[in-house]
Parts: sequence; C-alpha cells; structure tokens
Amino acid sequence: MIVLKRMKYCAVALQDVRSTPLVHASVSSKMKRLIDIIGALIGLSVTAIVIIPVFIALTIDNPGPIFYSQTRCGLNGRLFQLRKFRSMIVGADQLQHLINNEAAGHIFKNKNDPRITRVGKFLRRTSLDEFPQFWNVLLGEMSLIGTRPPTPNEVKHYNSYHWQRLNVKPGITGEWQVNGRSNVKDFEEIVRMDLNYQRKWSITYDLSLLLKTLLVVLGQKGAC
Repeated sequence: MIVLKRMKYCAVALQDVRSTPLVHASVSSKMKRLIDIIGALIGLSVTAIVIIPVFIALTIDNPGPIFYSQTRCGLNGRLFQLRKFRSMIVGADQLQHLINNEAAGHIFKNKNDPRITRVGKFLRRTSLDEFPQFWNVLLGEMSLIGTRPPTPNEVKHYNSYHWQRLNVKPGITGEWQVNGRSNVKDFEEIVRMDLNYQRKWSITYDLSLLLKTLLVVLGQKGAC
C-alpha cells in the first residue's frame, strides 16, 4: 500500500511539474548503454566472488538479510528497487528518527551513525556495499555514471527545478562521488553537481568520472 501511494505521488508530481519530460542526450546514447552493460557484467562478476565472504561476515556480525532494498526514483520519476549489501542493523529504517541528521535539506546523513555495523563500516569504506547496484545497471534502471538516486520521501519535497535531476538515469557514481562522497551534506550542493553533470555530459566525461571514482574508492576518501 505504501509503495502504491509513493508510485502514484511520483507520477502525479512529475505530470504537474512538466507535461512533457525532457529527454537528455545521455538517455538515448547507445555507446553509454554499451559501456553500462559491459561495466555491469564486470561488476556482477566481482559481486559473485565476494557475496559468500560478505554473507559469512554479515551473519557473524549481525544476522539478517544480506541485501538491503530501498525504493528510489529514477529516470523521469520512475520508481525502482535499489539494492545494496546491508551495512546497517536489521530494522534500521525504523530507527532513523532517533538519529541526528547532520545534512542540510532533503537528505539524511550522519557520519557516526550507530546503526552501521562493524562489517557495514568496512563495506561502505571500500564501496563494496554498492556492488549489487550493478544489477540495476544491467536492467537499465541505473547507469554506471549519473545523478544521485533520490528516495520518494526526498522527491515529495522537491521544488520545480529539483526535478531536473531526474532527466537522466541515476548512477552508481557521479560528481557527488568524486567530490566528497559522504562529506557532501548539503542537498542543494548535490543538486548543483547533478545539474552540472547533465550540462557537461559526454562519453569522455563519463569515462573521466569513472576513472576518478576508482581513484577515490582506492584511496577510501570521503567514505563513512
């Protein structure tokens, strides 16, 4: 019932903001899609290798599901289920109201969130928690490079110009990833970077962001 309400809200909200959704050049790029498919297959191969060690570590540290699934808004407000390796305790979403939000605007961040497990800290620091999203990329719901995928709760607070973020597919990484990752705690700054990505987009720019992401992840910069 909750999902249906969110689905209805996102669809109606998008129609109210603009009757004809804009189609960004990146959405129709066959080369970008080819890179996404190749990257997703490589990423899923790595995921298959690490999934058993991750499962064992999570089971010892905090028994429960290995995956965490959350509803996000993608291209033109379309809802999809984003998947990650679980990095928090079971039932963490129900405890969020007890945690201080250190971010400004329509996002939630806490650098020392007590809900994050010991294994979860390692998964986040190494970005291994993101690897199941390669399945979302393979399905075409996400791209390797794009904008940060918002939750329906974020979107319901959007002003008109915030919807421009959804003119492209959300990405596993993007400008926010190479410019601070979890250290970016201002929603308007994330919006600025997402819109800047759309203005500067090209295949070459995507590849440069992908390379920068690898350097950031290997250096474990800005992770929490």
